[in-house]
Amino acid sequence: MFKKILVANRGEIALRIQRACRELGIRAVMVYSEADREAKYVKLAEEAVCIGPAPSALSYLNMPAIISAAEVTDAEAIHPGYGFLSENADFAERVEKSGFQFIGPTPESIRIMGDKVSAKQAMIKAGVPCVPGSEGALPDDPIAMKRIARAVGYPVIIKAAGGGGGRGMRVVHTEAALVNAVQLTKAEAGAAFNNPAVYLEKFLQNPRHIEIQVLADKHRNAVYLGERDCSMQRRHQKVIEEAPAPGILRKNIERVGERCVAACKKIGYRGAGTFEFLYENGEFYFIEMNTRVQVEHPVTEMVTGIDIVKTQIMVAAGEKLPFTQRQIELRGHAIECRINAEDPYNFMPSPGRITTWHAPGGPGVRVDSHVYNNYFVPPNYDSMIGKIIAHGDTREQALARMRTALAEMVVEGIKCNIPLHRELVVDAKFMAGGTNIHYLEEWLGHHKR
Repeated sequence: MFKKILVANRGEIALRIQRACRELGIRAVMVYSEADREAKYVKLAEEAVCIGPAPSALSYLNMPAIISAAEVTDAEAIHPGYGFLSENADFAERVEKSGFQFIGPTPESIRIMGDKVSAKQAMIKAGVPCVPGSEGALPDDPIAMKRIARAVGYPVIIKAAGGGGGRGMRVVHTEAALVNAVQLTKAEAGAAFNNPAVYLEKFLQNPRHIEIQVLADKHRNAVYLGERDCSMQRRHQKVIEEAPAPGILRKNIERVGERCVAACKKIGYRGAGTFEFLYENGEFYFIEMNTRVQVEHPVTEMVTGIDIVKTQIMVAAGEKLPFTQRQIELRGHAIECRINAEDPYNFMPSPGRITTWHAPGGPGVRVDSHVYNNYFVPPNYDSMIGKIIAHGDTREQALARMRTALAEMVVEGIKCNIPLHRELVVDAKFMAGGTNIHYLEEWLGHHKR
């Protein structure tokens, strides 16, 4: 087992990894930008290193600064968390070439799964169901392009091969609009992701967003930890997540979960990962794989009792997974609300000083947050300041506990999205379960402030 790990991230996930290290008896080195000097995990750290000024490009995305921090503190491994450099294959490679263990998949796995075209080809080979679409990147020839779109059937969606986070996508409803849409998306993809390749898929009208959490070790063992429903989202950004997914037959989840495990073994995957699917009319369609721990991992931890972050560290150290598929049991239901420093209805970020922070408690309630009274939310990063997770024996009990937790939570000094969550957890359609990925956008359209 490692004696010392450098945590190359910030915010609630940095604190989450620090806690996992403590539990394993590992010293955690925390890095921080000048904007995060007052962060809770920095104050709690046994060792902390400032890696640069506030802008991400000069700190959390600064590979030489992070690797230097690992060198000067004698860390043995680097945990990238999520976002920033967590899915950057070049970073993983530089970490390993510098003599450290990257707590995540191999650079090769990140490359395969990071390019949406090669990821889809790998999944087709492994028998994972995919959205009908172009085989590989779209050709430049407009006639060939139109032929592919016609075979798939309109509406179609054009996606950037190197895209992510909801960027680099365009829906096309008619053949007349196709060529122009492809050219626009290519130009955007080249500018945003340094990769102008785009591909085409059938645009599913009312799908749900279902994902399968996997864990794999270096000894070709892999398991899946059930599924999460992340359909409550706005502009492809998740707002509420839950596990298990309401109303989907277990045998269907098991079938797709087994395929995901087979795919992990085929590509030699190691660590934590998530297969993301669109689900419509009883069918799963693979869209992408996240080769890192996810924001919503706590709902899976609550229903399985498995610590995903600790397991990531253990398998990176070369240990075998401490459980088999047979030993994984889902117990009860968990729901997570992402708490963001933003206006609850127009979503404008609201950085600034939090004058009052009162977190909820009680049975089955977990709060993952790095925030405290008088904490200053910097304007330089993502607006998420925490997550509330509620677990119960049933979905109804988990929802009741979430309603109580949201009613108890007090955040003053800045705007945050708790009022939106309070409305959503009493919404009849959400309470019934199974809303699709467009539901929140439509709901917001009807509830304009």
